[in-house]
Amino acid sequence: MANRAQIRTNNSALIAMIADEDTVVGFLLAGVGNVDLRRKTNYLIMDSKTTIKQIEDAFKEFTSREDIAIVLISQYVANMIRFLVDSYNKPIPAILEIPTKDHPYDPAHDSVLSRVKNLFSVESVASGSR
Repeated sequence: MANRAQIRTNNSALIAMIADEDTVVGFLLAGVGNVDLRRKTNYLIMDSKTTIKQIEDAFKEFTSREDIAIVLISQYVANMIRFLVDSYNKPIPAILEIPTKDHPYDPAHDSVLSRVKNLFSVESVASGSR
């Protein structure tokens, strides 16, 4: 337990979003949106003009901010920066891939689900049970 990273608890933590306009607006209407004093938001609206560099920068910013507990990213967008999503290994903020209306969820591309499957397959092999 001494090697485990401390998870900082905070009275309020944000949910960040990287997705298409309809998905982000839905979450904003539910109260997820935030703009801080420096005019930084906790979301990136992805459209046809959004570059891969902008998506990468937003992902890196959201995963390094201490006030964000969860990053919701549409699976379609996550596939564009799959190398970043798959290499991210911290518990907080958690990265959750979500479907959008134009791109349904595909469990074969979900990094969290693949890690869980890998964990259970390693544990079952280690314990000798199948």
